[in-house]
Amino acid sequence: MPYTVKGVVARSKGKPVSLETIHVPDPGPGEAVVNIQACGVCHTDLHYLEGGIGDGFPFLLGHEAAGVVEAVGEGVADVAPGDYVILNWRAVCGDCRACRRGRPWYCFNTHNAAQPMTLEDGTPLSPALGIGAFVEKTLVAAGQCTKVDPAAPATAAGLLGCGVMAGIGAAINTGGVTRGDSVAVIGCGGVGDAAVHGAHLAGATTIIAVDVDDRKLGWAKGFGATHTVNSRETDPVEAIREITGGNGADVVIEAVGRPETYRQAFYARDLAGTVVLVGVPTPEMTLELPLLDVFGRGGALKSSWYGDCLPSRDFPMLIDLYLQGRLNLDGFVSETIGLGDVDEAFAKMKRGEVLRSVVVL
Repeated sequence: MPYTVKGVVARSKGKPVSLETIHVPDPGPGEAVVNIQACGVCHTDLHYLEGGIGDGFPFLLGHEAAGVVEAVGEGVADVAPGDYVILNWRAVCGDCRACRRGRPWYCFNTHNAAQPMTLEDGTPLSPALGIGAFVEKTLVAAGQCTKVDPAAPATAAGLLGCGVMAGIGAAINTGGVTRGDSVAVIGCGGVGDAAVHGAHLAGATTIIAVDVDDRKLGWAKGFGATHTVNSRETDPVEAIREITGGNGADVVIEAVGRPETYRQAFYARDLAGTVVLVGVPTPEMTLELPLLDVFGRGGALKSSWYGDCLPSRDFPMLIDLYLQGRLNLDGFVSETIGLGDVDEAFAKMKRGEVLRSVVVL
């Protein structure tokens, strides 16, 4: 029978969120209901609240989550009730041109649950990134559930559902960072610090963290940065070149999503180096670069979608690294909060006081 639960809803642009009664239907074919145990407060949720990702209000916020499968619908074989899962927002279809070419991490036809969750009056909700996890139970496509070792607490495991995976994947999957590389990361919030940590895991020997906030640079050192640059005080391009023997970094990861920081990344890389854009721009932003520089500097300019991850491959592997003590997921958790504390968590995020607030249910 359908479920009645509490969840965090954004009813209109820029207004405070509200804790509402949500109706969650029984799972239909290919769907699953998941009991949420923990969900990180991600910048993407704030973008939804501020109207930066469409106008499909009311939104059921939250997406960076882990929990236990409550029920599954017809035809679901990969997960079952009782499975401990991390939710992902790119459930691959297996049949699009990317999937057929063996590149499912680029799937062009990812899917979500077909049925809507609703408010008490029947108003359909738009779940953030097709998940909506600031809620006691949520309805997702079964392919959005990835089974992992239940020994990992949900406060840590859920972070792989978005920001930490995006950063680690930007370094390892998209950037191809490997042993001996030099890497610079511009922007040291949750995603940027995850990129720093990913570069460290991959064996980079020089990892340069760039930010305007010394507190964030201190956090980055804890995740493996070997050098820090406060770009409010120093030209980051010149600083990165100096640290790398005058050449620039092999891989520069832009984790801010702004034209000015992207230009810094472009000019801070070595010849034939790689720029990875993982920061999310807003629709009105534009970028202008001399075409001769694009040609003359060679290398690759890449965008990283969700860290180019394949959840079925990457989530269990990273959880194993966490359980071995090699991946510091706990270090990203600044605080744990309740469902009623999400608005204050957004305020702390804007002030740069936290890497991640994590809602615990």
